[in-house]
Amino acid sequence: MKKIALILVALCLIAAVGAVWSLGQPYLSTPGETFVRIEHGSGTASIARTLQEAGVIRYSWQLWMARLMNPSAKLQAGEYRFAQASSVLAVLDRIHRGDIYFFELTVPEGSNRFDIARLASATGTISAADFMKASANPASIRDLAPRAPSLEGFLFPSTYRLSHSTTAVELCHLMTTEFRHQWKRLAPSQDALQVVTLASLVEKETGVAEERRIVAGVFANRIAKGMRLDCDPTTIYAALLDNRYTGVIHKSDLLNQNPYNTYQNVGLPPGPIANPGAASLEAALHPAETEYLFFVAKAEGGGHVFSATRAAHEKAVAAYRHAKHKAG
Repeated sequence: MKKIALILVALCLIAAVGAVWSLGQPYLSTPGETFVRIEHGSGTASIARTLQEAGVIRYSWQLWMARLMNPSAKLQAGEYRFAQASSVLAVLDRIHRGDIYFFELTVPEGSNRFDIARLASATGTISAADFMKASANPASIRDLAPRAPSLEGFLFPSTYRLSHSTTAVELCHLMTTEFRHQWKRLAPSQDALQVVTLASLVEKETGVAEERRIVAGVFANRIAKGMRLDCDPTTIYAALLDNRYTGVIHKSDLLNQNPYNTYQNVGLPPGPIANPGAASLEAALHPAETEYLFFVAKAEGGGHVFSATRAAHEKAVAAYRHAKHKAG
């Protein structure tokens, strides 16, 4: 009996040594990338099962044993990427460190909902249709802009970290949260919807930093005088909303009665036409005090010619067309 007991003890020791040895051996059931999502509140059993099913570890009991060797390790939720075989100990260490996988989505200043939907779709994670649906719901910014028709203008342009499980609603939340941060930093006292709408026009009309406040001043002057803004980007946005934009502005677009078309409607459009950056928001909050009522692009590029009278503006337009014709 004593001999049998000794044999059993020896076998147990051998098994234990083998089990511990296995924790240090690299394993991955299939070559290539494997992504594993660990949800918040997941226990060791759930995490072990998820890793085994994904083929990251061979047996779920291995994670249990690794946890017994490091009981104070806190396992962090998130998405993890496994591109090569790793030992159970290495896998546990990564989850303990929170070595979470993410990729970046960069949204340039002046992007509208349609642009962002295409960018999101290109990641292969969020469909354009899902983003358009999520960003059409302004409920999350009602406290700032009760009359906002959508999240347009409040999806702050920046670089965002996403995972494969990020949803369109979550992306919108990330972007509106960043807008709130920037809005609070600017410490505004004006109506958010009006400021953001004006800022979106400024953003689309000029990329020249020193012109932003002047462009905002021109629009403010035209609004004060009851003049139509005649802003081409609003015409484009109206055509986008009507699903009729072809890449160029047609006469029919200028005659379009859509409320966003400022060639047909006096004052600001019902909402923003794009998502402005901080500089354009600041320009809209503090327009330049100027007599200018008109502007046209310089033929050589790099900014605009501003005019206080229609006659001066028409002269600037004629010079622009002449230069373009001569160059072309």
